[in-house]
Amino acid sequence: MKRSLITVLAVLMVVCLGFAVQASAADKIFLTLASGSPGGAYYPLGGGMSVVVQKTVEGFRCAAESTGASVENSRLVGNGDSDMGMVMGSVGYNAAQGKAPFEKKYDLVALFQMYPAPEHIVTTAQSKIKKIADLKGKKVSIDVPGSGCSTMAKAILEEAGFNLEKDLTIANLSQTESVQALKDGIVDAVFFNFAYPGSAVMDLAATRDIVLVPIDRKLADKVVKKHPYYVKIVIPGKTYSKVDYDVLCLGDSNVMV
Repeated sequence: MKRSLITVLAVLMVVCLGFAVQASAADKIFLTLASGSPGGAYYPLGGGMSVVVQKTVEGFRCAAESTGASVENSRLVGNGDSDMGMVMGSVGYNAAQGKAPFEKKYDLVALFQMYPAPEHIVTTAQSKIKKIADLKGKKVSIDVPGSGCSTMAKAILEEAGFNLEKDLTIANLSQTESVQALKDGIVDAVFFNFAYPGSAVMDLAATRDIVLVPIDRKLADKVVKKHPYYVKIVIPGKTYSKVDYDVLCLGDSNVMV
């Protein structure tokens, strides 16, 4: 992850140096970077990138914005309200093609891939949830409406045979809200999408006996066949406290547009 971060920052500097040519003819160029919500990887990474830009590219100011992540960022950049944005590859693809959840095509260009991110399905040992089928009848948070995380969560649950309106109770909580809701027992499980180790899961593991729910390989194959922009990723055992087994997940790429 550290090597990937260095690569991301190096590419970002090259991109910004291209803009810097324009800066010589003006006092300052102000750049906005749409990131994500606190608790995920986008938020601190976006903040770090904005600092690097300001410190290393002359004539530049850069501000990272907290947003609802992928879907919102695609619209922000596509509408010209943000200069750059972090998006999941699948969401960026759908935005450029004008596919759901987007109402039109957005003229987006991928600058570079940042990193792949697995969809974490997190619960507690107390819940007795060990596989996706056990989510039936449970209260499950899948992230804020329209986010890349919620889009993937719905794809997984629907391919697993769930009727999202009848078979379980869906909550659209932010990452920070999901952490607290799982701690308080308000929800039984939560979906997160970020690179491992994610701070939200580490927060939960610090005070609760957490369980990472794996996706069945056959189910993973079904989802990837229908949504070929998703990839299979394994979170190694011991990445999180008391989770000493490898966990098969579906993941998505993360790109800067």
